[in-house]
Amino acid sequence: MTTHPIDNIRNFSIVAHIDHGKSTLADRLIQTTGGLAEREMVEQVLDSMDIERERGITIKAQTVRLDYKAKDGKSYVLNLMDTPGHVDFAYEVSRSLAACEGSLLVVDASQGVEAQTLANVYHALDAGHEIVPVLNKIDLPAAEPDRIKQQIEDVIGLDASDAVAISAKTGLGIPDVLEAIVTRLPPPRGDETAPLKALLVDSWYDAYLGVVVLVRIVDGEMRKGQRITMMGTDAHYEIDRIGVFRPKMQNVEKLGPGEVGFITAQIKQVADTRVGDTITDEKKPCAEALPGFKPAQPVVFCGLFPVDAADFEELRAAMGKLRLNDASFSYEMESSAALGFGFRCGFLGLLHLEIIQERLHREFNLDLIATAPSVIYKIYMNNGDVLEMHNPVDMPDVVKIDHIEEPWIRATILTPDDYLGAVLKLCQDRRGVQVDLNYVGKRAMAIYDLPLNEVVFDFYDRLKSISKGYASFDYQLTDYREGDLVKMGILVNGEAVDALSMLVHRTRAESRGRAMVEKLKELIPPHMFQIPIQAAIGAKIIARETVRALRKDVTAKCYGGDVSRKRKLLEKQKEGKKRMRQFGKVEIPQEAFIAALKMDS
Repeated sequence: MTTHPIDNIRNFSIVAHIDHGKSTLADRLIQTTGGLAEREMVEQVLDSMDIERERGITIKAQTVRLDYKAKDGKSYVLNLMDTPGHVDFAYEVSRSLAACEGSLLVVDASQGVEAQTLANVYHALDAGHEIVPVLNKIDLPAAEPDRIKQQIEDVIGLDASDAVAISAKTGLGIPDVLEAIVTRLPPPRGDETAPLKALLVDSWYDAYLGVVVLVRIVDGEMRKGQRITMMGTDAHYEIDRIGVFRPKMQNVEKLGPGEVGFITAQIKQVADTRVGDTITDEKKPCAEALPGFKPAQPVVFCGLFPVDAADFEELRAAMGKLRLNDASFSYEMESSAALGFGFRCGFLGLLHLEIIQERLHREFNLDLIATAPSVIYKIYMNNGDVLEMHNPVDMPDVVKIDHIEEPWIRATILTPDDYLGAVLKLCQDRRGVQVDLNYVGKRAMAIYDLPLNEVVFDFYDRLKSISKGYASFDYQLTDYREGDLVKMGILVNGEAVDALSMLVHRTRAESRGRAMVEKLKELIPPHMFQIPIQAAIGAKIIARETVRALRKDVTAKCYGGDVSRKRKLLEKQKEGKKRMRQFGKVEIPQEAFIAALKMDS
């Protein structure tokens, strides 16, 4: 198999909002170009994880090479990158886009432009892409192709007059998409004679092959048996397999400029293959590395603890395995008085957190408790030091703190007009600052600055419920701003429970505290003595509930006579209960923790 002339190669990705039909379009392109035999076709070929299929989302970017014979009689090689649409996986998108020259922008012809359509298009334009708009689902009765074309022009500013109208489900218009890719997207540029320069797009762990590395060749060529260097980590390897995905792996002799393929080189750790690194020849290295991408920054932190303490080692092993395939997930060990040993983990966002938890539960059969998610705060001390705090338990003494800064995000929310009032109220309640509000066709687009710690709790769920699922939401981190934040602790029977402490804004502390103690009152079973449950900021109690004591009727044997006899027995009982409370231990059941952490309904 020979390398193709560079003019006949097209590298493209598909960008779209969730559920607008990216993966289905990818299926049709694979099917039409004969990438898989009919009997091998399944729905969403490129979504290989169970969770991806069930939730209908793409998490990992995938790639496939297609052969296409165009109407002008030339044979083309098309490299398709299927990218995730969800905001938490934006960094996966940016990597895939860096390896391509053009994008297909898929828009649902019945729903139009959504928040993440915008975010992903801007990513593609930043990467210098040529963009071909594709209107999907035009077979639906609710489709309005002309209105949506106008909307693409108004909102994004792309010329959509020659947008390709298709139905990915039925296969209508797929040949037009292939022609558009070949005629409207540019070929890659590269020099075959220059020293090898390749971009490391992705890497994952395979039980049989070790680490598989996905590469995009920029200059030079890569062949089997070649000695290569990773410029970022300065690691040296010899290539033992080189090939392409059609979607199944197929070995080739060499890859030339503009081509996308994979290599294996007996690499043991995915950590050695940093995404965005530049791969070059060991003997004739290229002059300078490619710009690469920003490393994924964890945004949300939470503690994960095994329900059964004996599972700790299994949890450690499971995390190590997940880390092999997901470089954006970070963790370190921590222990808590209430929950025992566990890990403090960093995630890209709440969906990422949910998916990691789900995978730990599914693939490794672990039952976990997650503590309340928190974000990174910057604490400025009186002596000039700046600390980064991931966990509210680590908060230093208040007297030594000058001020605390918290991360803020810029959120774009698109919602039908009917729900605008409720959406604006939600943003106001969460201390949001309105930046802009305008209309996109029939829908309102609100842009807000919001503090991230108000968003990680359950903002997305509330937004979906008040808008009956119609609002879409996208955000990026902007900066850190000073906030009047206080640490709220929960005391049970006078003892602080570390797993339940959280940082809250002073104005929200009382309502949060009250909700928490009311919830715990229902969850902690009555003991022989009464238990006070308090929410406190420092030494100041802001909310209190009491769990009643179980009592024995000590006056049952008294009949008639003087009331002082009864009083004497009751006083004696009261003394006993008081003494019990001093020495008594309160057992807080595990379910109570889980339920308390899920509060904020």
